[in-house]
Amino acid sequence: MDNIYLILVVVLFALAISDLVVGVSNDAVNFLNSALGSKAASFKVIMIIAAAGIFVGATFSSGMMEVARKGIFNPQYFYFSEIMIIFLAVMITDVLLLDLFNTFGMPTSTTVSIVFELLGSAIAVSLIKVSNDPSLPLSEYINTAKALAIISGILLSVIVAFSSGAIIQYITRLVFSFNYDNRLKYLSALWGGIAITAITYFILVKGAKGASFMNDATKTWIKGNAIQIIFYSFVGWTVLLYLCKWIFKFDILKFTVLVGTFALAMAFAGNDLVNFIGVPLAGFESFKVFTNSGVAPDALLMESMAGKVKTDTYLLVIAGFIMIITLWTSKKAKNVVKTSLDLSRQQEGEERFGSSFFARSLVRASINASTAINNVLPSGIKRVISKQFDDSSYEEKRIALGNDAPAFDMLRASVNLVVASILISMATSYKLPLSTTYVTFMVAMGSSLTDGAWGRESAVYRVTGVLSVIGGWFLTAFSAFTVAFIVALIINVGGIYSVFILIALAVYFMYRTHTLSHKRSAEEIDVKEFEIEEMEGEVINTKKVLDKCTKNVTNSLTEISDLYTSSLTDFQAENRKDLKERLKAVNQVNKKIKKYKNNIYKTVKKLQDSDIDSSLYYVQVIDYLRETAHALTFVVKPCFEHLDNNHTPFNKDQFKDLSILIGHIQVLISKANNIIRSSSFVNLDELLDEIVKETENLKALRKAQLKRIKKEKTSTQNSMLYLNLLHETQNLLLHIGNLLKAQRDFVSYNNGK
Repeated sequence: MDNIYLILVVVLFALAISDLVVGVSNDAVNFLNSALGSKAASFKVIMIIAAAGIFVGATFSSGMMEVARKGIFNPQYFYFSEIMIIFLAVMITDVLLLDLFNTFGMPTSTTVSIVFELLGSAIAVSLIKVSNDPSLPLSEYINTAKALAIISGILLSVIVAFSSGAIIQYITRLVFSFNYDNRLKYLSALWGGIAITAITYFILVKGAKGASFMNDATKTWIKGNAIQIIFYSFVGWTVLLYLCKWIFKFDILKFTVLVGTFALAMAFAGNDLVNFIGVPLAGFESFKVFTNSGVAPDALLMESMAGKVKTDTYLLVIAGFIMIITLWTSKKAKNVVKTSLDLSRQQEGEERFGSSFFARSLVRASINASTAINNVLPSGIKRVISKQFDDSSYEEKRIALGNDAPAFDMLRASVNLVVASILISMATSYKLPLSTTYVTFMVAMGSSLTDGAWGRESAVYRVTGVLSVIGGWFLTAFSAFTVAFIVALIINVGGIYSVFILIALAVYFMYRTHTLSHKRSAEEIDVKEFEIEEMEGEVINTKKVLDKCTKNVTNSLTEISDLYTSSLTDFQAENRKDLKERLKAVNQVNKKIKKYKNNIYKTVKKLQDSDIDSSLYYVQVIDYLRETAHALTFVVKPCFEHLDNNHTPFNKDQFKDLSILIGHIQVLISKANNIIRSSSFVNLDELLDEIVKETENLKALRKAQLKRIKKEKTSTQNSMLYLNLLHETQNLLLHIGNLLKAQRDFVSYNNGK
């Protein structure tokens, strides 16, 4: 029996390593967002600093381990065998959920997931105990007061973090403005002193209580001399930064951001390490108690878990190393960071999220409230505020930097880091597992709102994005509770064998999400290759745009021709599976071309003044390419739906006409591609005549189908699909003809210049 539970402890630690990997991938956004977004240093330097912070912070998390042992349930009422069921259910669920959220790039909370998983699995086991022995009510098994305090603290952190970020950023911007270079000459040392002192106080003074490497005497001395530490830290940092600024022209803001990154990574490790290894360590401690007791696993109550247990430093160090390796190697971490940066960047651009009714209502109400406040404010105050929040100078610098421009400036980055570090470290000091994801994300959102990053052009999409992320957080809580509850029941009923079956399923699902993530990454690379903004040079001319446009248009038309042919061929063969894949490929082509069209604004801004007239032809080419792709969608999608609904296929006459049509379309698109690729339009009129003839042929096919309808030789669904196919094929050809003429005008303009 001991060997079985030893195996389960090993399984717990294996799951802990996996949990560390997927957890750090999710939480990397917490401490990398500000440094990467402001481009305070190179990627390598930022990662080294963050890794150092994680390693140091890992040794501060010993006190937090009590949350996993007794923060949610009362261990003295559970037998050892039941405790192991709870812990196994938690770890299996945690690995699955975090990996799923990482795959879709949604920053979720490892703290919320672990708390609700513990709650769900503990309630599942408790319900079984109550059903067998109703003498002890369910409320006795669950640490209701502590659980509610933790959950309330997590939810309250959303409001506190957003408000703190918005208010502190507003005050900071009022003092420094966007054009802060001159003021920083006099105030940067003071600002840096305040910021770094705040970080020092909350991490050293407050966080020292949980440090595994400090003895009690050191902790007592730090606690008793808190005021002196704050005073000397402020004076020391301010003087040091002033001297460095004066003698070495030291960039204090950059230094503050990097110190803040270290601090936030440290706070993350100190607060969130419990989420990854707290449960396995608690399981290990329980196993040691069990092996020394000589009592049967279903007769040993775990009263010892209710007391204090010191976590060995070497275990924390090992966990820290695993987190650091993951931070350097995880591709999913970059996907999660991208979501946060897209929602907080200062500049406009393509938005990742769409629009929602609630977001539109919220933005509309905010605009009305802002207008009402402006109407009552004195004009003098409005002028001062407007001047401080005028970002025109920052925007000019950003445009000049081009693709190297940061998502936001380092002043906002420093506010994000300092405020988030303070809030998280305060929670750590009181042993409350505050969600670092919630705090850092909402602080960043609050500061970006204050900075005017959510302008009229982007506000509704940014608000939708934030609401989507917050909705995902609530989904995390519900999913974590429900899945852990079910997994605990399965393990309780199925025994040891069910554990290994569940682990096998978890491995399979992780493999599937990894495959999906890899596929999504490949698609994103394809889209990037389609963008004009990737061209070298800050200012571009018509020739560069034309060359890139020609390449992208010919590649797109080749894809459209191949998909048109293969889709209709699969439809004829009634190959539903392959046709579904074609439809996905068609949607991907549409996404690429949509990205290309969305990029028009950036491209036109980069054009030389003398080439600005060429943008008209460029826009026309892209518009017609987009319409061509739409026509393909309206061909393929109805075909798949027809096949998917098991409707009657085309008859022999229809398929015969369709096969001939496919060949004609292939030839016409191939000729169009050759003309565009060679930029020789001598044969354009001849090709346009062929397109006109083909449209006449389509009319004849349509007339033949109407005769079939009259003779009732085809069904309603069959006829509607066939007529739609002919109509959209005609649209496809007409758009290609217009695209050719627009490309000809584009080339002629360029040659004329």
